[in-house]
Amino acid sequence: MKNTERYFYPAVFTYEPEQEIAVDFPDLKCATSGTNDDDALLSARELLGCVLCGLEEDGEEIPPPTPLTQVKTQDNERVILVDVYMPSIRQAHINRSINRTVTLPAWLNAAALERNINFSQVLQDALKSQLHL
Repeated sequence: MKNTERYFYPAVFTYEPEQEIAVDFPDLKCATSGTNDDDALLSARELLGCVLCGLEEDGEEIPPPTPLTQVKTQDNERVILVDVYMPSIRQAHINRSINRTVTLPAWLNAAALERNINFSQVLQDALKSQLHL
């Protein structure tokens, strides 16, 4: 199945005096916030990308977005169509770092620390070499 390149979902921005802007995605049952409109929109895009990437990875059904005209709002709310470009989200997710625990003899660890060796880089280089990558 072909992955969707770009998703568009309505988000409800809620404005309350002296508070951050609350952002809710009613179709995805998730929310975030921001200190101003720009920050709220950036937070919304980031959350949307994370949630949809997770649903894709888990093989779960991605709910269809509600049309903007059907989203109900209060006087202090505005509905905004938020989009996310998934290829960049997927690529960032693939390239994320993970932690691994390795066991070394104490003398080797001490010698490497003494010489300011970057353990992560050495392990990456060794794995690439071993795997012929």
